[in-house]
Amino acid sequence: MIAEIGLAALWLAAALAVLQMVSGAAGLRMPEGAANPLAIYARPAAIVQAVLAVLAFMTLLWAFAITDLSIKLVATNSHSMKPMIYKLTGTWGNHEGSMLLWVGVLAASGGLLAAFERRLPERTMGATLAVQGFVALGFYAFLLLSSNPFERLPVPAMEGTGLNPLLQDIGLAIHPPTLYAGYVGLSVAFSLAMGALLTREVNPSFARVMRPWVLGAWVLLTLGITAGSFWAYYELGWGGWWFWDPVENASLMPWLAATALMHSVSVLAARDALRTWTIMLGVLAFSMSMLGTFLVRSGVLTSVHAFAVDPERGSFILGLLGLYIGGAFTIFALRAGAVAEGKRFALVSREGALVFNNVMLSAILAIVLLGTLYPLLTEAFDVRVSVGPPYFNPASAIFAVPMLLVMAVGPLLRWREDKPARIQFEAMLIAAVLIGAIALVSFFGQFPFLPLLGLGLAPALAVAALLPLRGRNLTRVPAATWGMVLAHFGVAVSLFGMACEGAFTEERLAAVAPGGTEQVGDFAVTLQSVTPVAGPNWTAIEARLAVSRDGGEPVILAPQARNFWSPPQATSESALLTRWDGQLYAVIGNQAEDGRWQIRVWWKPFVTFIWYGGLLIALGGVLAIAGRVRVDLKRRKAVARGGERRAELEALEAQPVPAE
Repeated sequence: MIAEIGLAALWLAAALAVLQMVSGAAGLRMPEGAANPLAIYARPAAIVQAVLAVLAFMTLLWAFAITDLSIKLVATNSHSMKPMIYKLTGTWGNHEGSMLLWVGVLAASGGLLAAFERRLPERTMGATLAVQGFVALGFYAFLLLSSNPFERLPVPAMEGTGLNPLLQDIGLAIHPPTLYAGYVGLSVAFSLAMGALLTREVNPSFARVMRPWVLGAWVLLTLGITAGSFWAYYELGWGGWWFWDPVENASLMPWLAATALMHSVSVLAARDALRTWTIMLGVLAFSMSMLGTFLVRSGVLTSVHAFAVDPERGSFILGLLGLYIGGAFTIFALRAGAVAEGKRFALVSREGALVFNNVMLSAILAIVLLGTLYPLLTEAFDVRVSVGPPYFNPASAIFAVPMLLVMAVGPLLRWREDKPARIQFEAMLIAAVLIGAIALVSFFGQFPFLPLLGLGLAPALAVAALLPLRGRNLTRVPAATWGMVLAHFGVAVSLFGMACEGAFTEERLAAVAPGGTEQVGDFAVTLQSVTPVAGPNWTAIEARLAVSRDGGEPVILAPQARNFWSPPQATSESALLTRWDGQLYAVIGNQAEDGRWQIRVWWKPFVTFIWYGGLLIALGGVLAIAGRVRVDLKRRKAVARGGERRAELEALEAQPVPAE
């Protein structure tokens, strides 16, 4: 009965998506100021659709929780003996369930927009909900016609086959849902952009409605990528934090576009500039999330992150990609000329710095997109190539370095127009820190160019991030300004961790007999024993490593080589020893014929700063959202009082945003 309830809710939600689309579009056919009786159903349809879509996902979640083996999806992705946490995460650890989560969050976002947003003109809101319903309808069709998550088995299975062992990790409970929520936040931004374009209402009021959705999506994507990077680092046992895997790139590309969109929409909201650029980036950001969906679920990629190998499903998503994005860019081409230009600004200004960095972000996005798709194109001609760090790192650095330098001075510039001489002291300070840091590091040894450059840029960016607070009463600094400072400082922290990992990592691979000791960095690693152990759905060989630093008290690490039995698969479980200045990373390999065991150990100085920085960046975005919500509430109160305190509100609106 659970499956039937979920399937019925999904069909009803699809029907309401049609009603939402039709009723929202009905208002576009009426003259300005006129009302269409059908248009009043757009908001209720979106709200009820959200309830039904969430109900459908909750029924699937319950089916996984009780291991209903009469449902095909549960039988092929769960097991009655799995821990409850992995039963629940198994709901979205597969193709159909992840798409149901996607459409559930999509519908819930549309419902929230319909229920609480009252700042947009009704024609624009109707057009936005029509676009959102159109997007949702495609995914409902995909689920109901191609990937039914509630399909029953003719005969219930005796036992499930289990979840991919690599996905049986707490990181799966965090990484995919936050990424999906970020993708869906971009779908709302896309719908708002299309709605405003269709009604020619691209103005600061529209941008203020769009901004929290973009900021929220950007925060969630940041958290999702940070969690995914850490999951791959400790779970896959290869010792790296980013491999430029195509599916990693599929999550990075929407983040790059969302970062550019976040800056652009903030300028439009604060200064009524970059109108066309904002619409274009809204379409581009959602295009990248759709492209990522296609890459992960089409079967064209081989990755531990990929969810499907069915070309027919990939063709369906490719059709949706062409329909949504092709249609959106067609509308943009036809309507962009009718969008007013907005206010002008000088090249040397905060707006100018933001435009420059948006161009750099777009260039990095193009590099990542080309490197991701190029192997697929060559494979179509029976030529197999591999594109990895030797291409991505230097090619993206060409644009990332000038972007970071402009990011350092951009927040110090004034809006509209400024003179470089006004920030001469700050620019000289940043340059001095940059050159001094590079010189200091070079004095102690020879390092690769990019890590050396990163070690110079990181402290310079950290100093630059704090300069907007200079001379201000810190207790009166707005939350949005703190958000900008914290996000920029987080970039510096992450860059420092990346550069240290690239410059100072030490690795030791050795065959060691029990009782043998190897040295890596300041650490002595002694293999005490290797014993078999068993878990809830796996067996393993576990090494006991006694690790001491400079002769200090030893700490025991226990890396494992696991063998899961449902489904059968071998995995490597790393063991981490975290210290303030880095991590010791250990994995165990195979046993040699002479009885020795292969042990691989890395010492990675300050590698944890990569993820600390990601959390700081996300926290900066949260503070920015809080600050902007406060400003919007004040604006609404002022409007309700007849427009009082207008000068105060304009000053509040001019406050900076994260990563400006």
